[in-house]
Amino acid sequence: MKKYALVTGASSGIGREIAKQLDAMGFNVILSARRTDRLEQLKSELKGDTVILPADLSDRAQCYELHRAASQYNVKVLVNNAGFGLLGEFEKTDLDREIEMIDLNCTAVHILTKLFLRDFREKDRGYILNVSSSAGLMSGGPEMAAYYATKSYVTSLTCAINEELRVRGSRVQVSALCPGPVNTEFNDVAGCRFSLESISAQECAREGLSGLFGRKMIIVPGAVIKLGTAAARLVPKRVLLACTGAIQKKKEM
Repeated sequence: MKKYALVTGASSGIGREIAKQLDAMGFNVILSARRTDRLEQLKSELKGDTVILPADLSDRAQCYELHRAASQYNVKVLVNNAGFGLLGEFEKTDLDREIEMIDLNCTAVHILTKLFLRDFREKDRGYILNVSSSAGLMSGGPEMAAYYATKSYVTSLTCAINEELRVRGSRVQVSALCPGPVNTEFNDVAGCRFSLESISAQECAREGLSGLFGRKMIIVPGAVIKLGTAAARLVPKRVLLACTGAIQKKKEM
């Protein structure tokens, strides 16, 4: 039976690279995003039996529909990559845009993780990679408050599920990919520019999949961010918040 991997947010950046690398590993890839034209272009570059299931996952109904449609296939891997950021002082950022971000970054991940986890648990096989951020390992992010909060949610949720599976002796793996700056379209959507050195989307995808199939719970790609997130655990929260806020300020375009 053919094996499939579902990748959300596959139209660009990390999602696109993860889809390409899963294809090279022998998976047939189910591509999901809003921009169908980009998914069609990516499909033309892949070798396997590629399926396109367009969806706007900020709409809860479309999350359920994506699961239903993808369940026709033998899905072995779910990559929850769809998401975006928003830069600005919390008081001033657009509320509707923030709610849309929460729906996409948190609610969609929650729904799809739960539904596919139930499927995978029945077979005692399967892999879920939730794309979080190094922001999800920090105390908070002044100037990107809501974004940091969404990624903390994803990281916390993933770690809790991972432990539940470990205690039950399950062979299902759930991991969180927590990259720092990556060269993608994230900057344009968030309205910012990175002030730290970025890694490539290819490198991020490679380390993410290696960590997932290596059964790591938290995957932090890139030596600089690994060191930074480790050092952050030793810094008082108030100092860390001040430093993080200063970094976010430098992102303003």
